[in-house]
Amino acid sequence: MAASILNADFAELHSEIACIEGVADVLHLDVMDGNFVPNLTFGPLVARAIRGITDMPLDVHLMVMNPERYIGEFAEAGADWISIHVEAASQGEKALRDIRERGLKAGLALNPATGTREMRRFLSLIDFAVVMTVVPGFGGQSLIREALGKVRQLKDMAGGDGGELEVEVDGGVKASNLPEVMREGADIVVVGSSIFTARDRRAAALEIRGIMDNKEGMLL
Repeated sequence: MAASILNADFAELHSEIACIEGVADVLHLDVMDGNFVPNLTFGPLVARAIRGITDMPLDVHLMVMNPERYIGEFAEAGADWISIHVEAASQGEKALRDIRERGLKAGLALNPATGTREMRRFLSLIDFAVVMTVVPGFGGQSLIREALGKVRQLKDMAGGDGGELEVEVDGGVKASNLPEVMREGADIVVVGSSIFTARDRRAAALEIRGIMDNKEGMLL
């Protein structure tokens, strides 16, 4: 599970992160530029501050135009994973190579309206794919179920090219739809508002963790 801090209370960020440590596997940071998506969030300085208060792997999702310009800064800030959008990267191959050459996991994300064939030429350069199940920009949206079919498509595509691909589902995931998401084959799920708008953050995170740990039962 990747816990997205997009809806966390930034005035209490240390305690917000502490409440999901030991439950979530990864901390997901949504970086938005107000250009590729209609919202602004934060940059490398905040990522660096977060790196200073947690040992959790940082999954930096660059929802920005020309993401290749920012890879170095986020790598130096402490990112462990960096994903860019296929729709926004004018130099996608170069950017993905740059991420990997820095020893980080490289990911490629696609929006709900983007078909999976746009990913084919990048498969040998990525460690994970991000299937957006909301239109990116704001937290708390409802999951677009039609986008879930891309999980299987990407896995089949990667298998045909001689490798396995981790697929991350990002957007609108919560306890009520998580079994459906897992049945589609998701390896990683990004969960944000259903944790960080809950009265008891840790209990909400533990509920998600429990559902994921029962994956075998859901697939029967």
